[in-house]
Amino acid sequence: MRLIDADAIAAKLDPLVLIEALRTAHRDGDMGEVERMLIEEPGTGNAVLTWMASHAARGIAVKTATVFPGNSRTGARPNVQSVVTLFDPADGAPLAAIHGESFTRMKTAADSALAADLLAVGDAATLAVLGAGGQAGTHVRFLRAVRPSIRKVLVWNRTHAAAERLAAELMGEGLEAEARTDPEAAVSEAAIVSCLTASTEPALRGAWLEPGAHVDLVGGFTPAMRESDDDVVRRGRLFADTLRFTTADCGDFANPIARGVIARESIQGDLFGLVSGRVLGRRSPGEITVFKNGGGGHLDLMVARAIWDAALD
Repeated sequence: MRLIDADAIAAKLDPLVLIEALRTAHRDGDMGEVERMLIEEPGTGNAVLTWMASHAARGIAVKTATVFPGNSRTGARPNVQSVVTLFDPADGAPLAAIHGESFTRMKTAADSALAADLLAVGDAATLAVLGAGGQAGTHVRFLRAVRPSIRKVLVWNRTHAAAERLAAELMGEGLEAEARTDPEAAVSEAAIVSCLTASTEPALRGAWLEPGAHVDLVGGFTPAMRESDDDVVRRGRLFADTLRFTTADCGDFANPIARGVIARESIQGDLFGLVSGRVLGRRSPGEITVFKNGGGGHLDLMVARAIWDAALD
């Protein structure tokens, strides 16, 4: 069994490798078998999440991730840390243990980037990022891989110093980037809006969205977490990475469905449908599209297999 450092892989891997691996895997329309287990520590925001996925061609993956939001206050450790074990599909032999915070960051970013490629306007020039935690830099890099037209990144974070740090990092990479104190001003200028918070109160208001915007909801992974208000889901055409893990488990869709604000049928489809062409994506330049990135063990397996293949090259 090999030990693979995802951080070392991330430093040299073209984002398009993982994005295209997800596209190819979704095209076959088969998620395989997936199970999820979540344990939360009351009153702290701390959680441990385990995904288990099995697919006849790709193999078996088990990922355990810890989410400790308080780590951002000290900076000593990342908020999200994980280990993935990959097993061979033919005989069940363990192939690799993949460690490093970059694994979940790359998987999450590739998921959103594939959706943006299918749903965002083709000439998107400005990206608004709400939330400047560890995911944000990777997210910007992957979104720019599918929309190299992005020239400006506007960053908002509840702690403004974090937004300033991310903006400085992006400027160091040659991008035009600004830290904003007003999220409405950032969102109203953007063709793509990525929400990367762990909020239980909406950070994004639908009234702020301009026609043609694509919304990328990433941070919420429990029914209590919510990054967008009711107007976002009312105004947009709604999509998810998979319907199975978003309509009941992720508050951005689960909450308004439970309260009757939208029907479950309001969600047009998922990445399997979009990639295969069974589900129609963006219909016009002025349409608002909303994508819920809910994650899932099937995505961990797809990305683990792609990283394993890259490590063999």
